[in-house]
Parts: sequence; structure tokens; C-alpha cells
Amino acid sequence: MSLRVAVIAGRLILAAAALAGVITQLVISAGLGFDLVSFFSYFTILSNLFGSVVIIVGAVHLIRRVPPTRTDDAIRGASVVYLAFVGIVFGALLQDVDLGALQPWINVVHHMIMPAAVVLDWIVWPPRSRLSVRAALAWMIFPAAYVIYSLVRGAATGFYAYPFFNPDANGGYGGVALYCVALIVVFVALAFAVRWIGTLGQRRIPR
Repeated sequence: MSLRVAVIAGRLILAAAALAGVITQLVISAGLGFDLVSFFSYFTILSNLFGSVVIIVGAVHLIRRVPPTRTDDAIRGASVVYLAFVGIVFGALLQDVDLGALQPWINVVHHMIMPAAVVLDWIVWPPRSRLSVRAALAWMIFPAAYVIYSLVRGAATGFYAYPFFNPDANGGYGGVALYCVALIVVFVALAFAVRWIGTLGQRRIPR
């Protein structure tokens, strides 16, 4: 099996598992009366949906032998950063948090397998384009908007998707701000690491 075929198969299997997890958990959550807006307020859910779409599109491009554009590579890079961030934050802050109705296999797929797999995919099949610093900075727009949304909606409804956004659990907004600063540092480091890895791998991948 060629590397290209292996990458195509891996991407499609990975996307199928991630999407199956989202759909299964959505059905379970809806059955328990969990509202849809709150369900889709989890960064994990949004990142896995986004990442699934990106790798499906990437697989289709490989099947059709359509070379990715610079925009394609930048979008793919964003999905890698977001999912890697999901994996790191879960491992560092959320392993001991009660996951409620979240199914164990979905937890493993969304928080462990998907993040690790997209990073591996980025390494073995790097982007064609040399991504700019501006692209890496642009990856931060969505997470910044997500944090603002989470804090505003949480203050209005009392629902916080993650405990580190809840001022009542962190001694006020000062504690939340400290968490946010730490998360920003991790995210920036990840963004530039993903860009660097992509640049390193460009010259060795078969096209």
C-alpha cells in the first residue's frame, strides 16, 4: 500500500469515527434533555466537526489528485492546532472532571485518537505551501471568539462548557483570566510548532 492510499484510508476512517461520536453523543444528550446550543458550545465538539470536514476534503483531494491550495493548507493547519489543543487541555485539566453522559469510547476518540492522528497526518503528509506567520496568527481568531462567547453566554445562562471558564469555581474572573492566559500561551506555542513541523516536512513528501 502506498503512503497516499494509506493517508486516504486513514483520513476517511478517522473522520467516520469522529462524526459517529458526535452524532451518537448528540442523540444521547438530546434524550437527556440537554439543549443543542449547549451541546455545540463545547470546543471539543466544534473542533472534531471541523477537523472531520477538513480531513474528508483532504482525502477527496488526494483521491482526485487535486493539489491543495495555500488556503487549503492553512485551514488544515488550523484544524491540527485546534485538535492538538483539545488533546493537551483534556490531558492537563479535564481528566479528573466528571464527564457525565459522555460515552467512554467517544471520549477516547475525540480527546485522544483524533488529536494524535491529525498531528501524525500533518507529519507524514505535510502541507504543500509554506505557511506564513500571518496564517499561524489567523488560527487564533476562532479560539479567541470562542472564549468570548463562552464567558458571555456563561454569565447570561450559568452554563460553562469547561470549569476553567466558571468564575464561581475559580475565585472570580481573576482566576478565569489566569487560566485564559495559560491557555493562550499553550495555543500560541502549538500554532507555531504546527507551522514549523509543516515547513520542515515540505521537502520530503512525495507529490
